Amino acid sequence: MSPTAPDAAPVKKKVDRTHWLYIAVVIAVVLGVAVGLMFPGKDGFAANLKPLGDGFVALIKMMISPVIFCTIVLGIGSIAKAKTVGKVGGLALLYFMVMSTFALGIGLVVGNLVHPGQGLNLKDATYKATQSADTTDFLLGIIPKSLLSSLTAGDVLQTLFVALLVGFALQRMGRTGRLLLDFIAQAQALVFRILIMIMWVAPIGAFGAIAAVVGATGWKAVLSLATLMIAFYITCILFIVVVLGTILKVVSGVNIFKLMKYLGREYLIIVSTSSSEAALPRLIAKMEHLGVSKPVVGVTVPTGYSFNLDGTAIYLTMASLFIASAMGQPLALGEQIGLLVFMIIASKGAAGVSGAGLATLAGGLQAHAPQLVGGVSFIVGIDRFMSEARALTNFTGNAVATVLMGTWTKEIDAAQVTEVLSGRSPFDETTMIADHGHGDGGELSVGATGAGAEEELVRA
Repeated sequence: MSPTAPDAAPVKKKVDRTHWLYIAVVIAVVLGVAVGLMFPGKDGFAANLKPLGDGFVALIKMMISPVIFCTIVLGIGSIAKAKTVGKVGGLALLYFMVMSTFALGIGLVVGNLVHPGQGLNLKDATYKATQSADTTDFLLGIIPKSLLSSLTAGDVLQTLFVALLVGFALQRMGRTGRLLLDFIAQAQALVFRILIMIMWVAPIGAFGAIAAVVGATGWKAVLSLATLMIAFYITCILFIVVVLGTILKVVSGVNIFKLMKYLGREYLIIVSTSSSEAALPRLIAKMEHLGVSKPVVGVTVPTGYSFNLDGTAIYLTMASLFIASAMGQPLALGEQIGLLVFMIIASKGAAGVSGAGLATLAGGLQAHAPQLVGGVSFIVGIDRFMSEARALTNFTGNAVATVLMGTWTKEIDAAQVTEVLSGRSPFDETTMIADHGHGDGGELSVGATGAGAEEELVRA
C-alpha cells in the first residue's frame, strides 16, 4: 500500500498573480524613462504619451468616492456608540495640525541650513498664481449640492460628510438598517472588484506618465536644481524614519520599516503616477486588514488626505526659501516665521487643488510675499519629481496616523497587526476586503455577509 493516499495530497497554494503586475509596473517605469530620453521635447512622441498616465490616475480617482462611502457607512453603521466617531475625528484633526506644523518647521530649518538657490541670481520670472478659496468657501464647499452628487463630484470631504450622515442614520433604523448595511457590504465587494480590474492597466499608466515627464523636462532641468531636490528627498526620508518612526514605535510599538514594507506595492503606484490619491483606496483596505477598525480607518484616512499633508508642508517652506534665495531676495527670520504661520493655514486646502503643491506654493507667496510669486516658474520643471516625494511622505503620514488613532482610541487588533506585519496573514489581493472581523463591536455582523459575497465573486 502506498504511504501517501490520493486524498492526502497537499493542497496547492493559490498563486498571487498580482506579483507579476507590480513587476510589470517596474519594467514599464524603466521603459518610460528610456522612451523619454530617446524622444525628448515638449511636443515629442514621449510627451504625447501623457494621456496614458492621466487616464490611469483618472480611473483610480473614479473609485475613491465609492470606496470611502462604503467603508465609512459600514464602519459607523455597525457600531452602537456614535461618540467613537467624534472622538476619532477630533483627535485626528488635532494630530494633523501638530504634525503639519512640525513638518513646516523642519522644512524651514533645513532650508536655512542648506541655502538652496543661493548664488543663482535668477531674474525676470513670471508665474500666474491660482486663486485659492477663503475659509468660508472651503467650509461651505464640504456640503454637496445633493446627497448623491457627493459620489459623482469626486470631492473627498463631501463624500466623507454624506457617508457620516448615512452611517449615523443607519444606526437608528433597526432591522431595516441592517438589511441596508448588508446591501452596502455587497456593493463594497463590487467596488473593490472593479478596482482590482483597473489595477491591471497600471503598467500602461506608469509607462505613459514617466515617459511624458522625462521627455518634456529632460535631465538638464533636473540636474540644474539637484541641490533642492536632494535636500528635499533627504528631509522627507528623515521625517518619515526619525519623526514618524519614533512616534509610531513609542505609541503603538510598530516598526516603521515593517509598515513601509507592508505598503510596498502602494509606494510603487505612487512613484509611477506621482499621486498619493492613486493609492488611497488600497490604503483604506490595507489599514482595515492590518487590524484598525472600520470607523477609525473611514474617518482618519479620507480626512488625512485633506488635512495631513506632511510632505507638502516640508515642500512649501523649502521651495519658498529656494525661490527667495534664487531671486536675490532672502527672507529675514521674522518674514520666514510669518510665512510659516501662513502656510500652516494654506497647506490645509492643498488637497482640493489640481497640482496641489505648486498651486498652494504660488497662492501662499502671492498672499505673503507677492514679489516672489514669479519665482515659482523656476521649479515647475522639477516639480513633477518633487511631487513624488511629497506624495510618498503624505501617504506614509496618513498610514502612521491611522495606526496611531486606532491605538489611542483602542480600536486596533494588536494580534492582527503582529500577524500581518510578520507576513503570516497576507493581504488578500483577490478581494481587498478584510475579514478578520475586528471593529464591529459585536453590534452587527456585516463582515460575515461581506465575506460571503467575496467568496461568490472569487468563484465567479
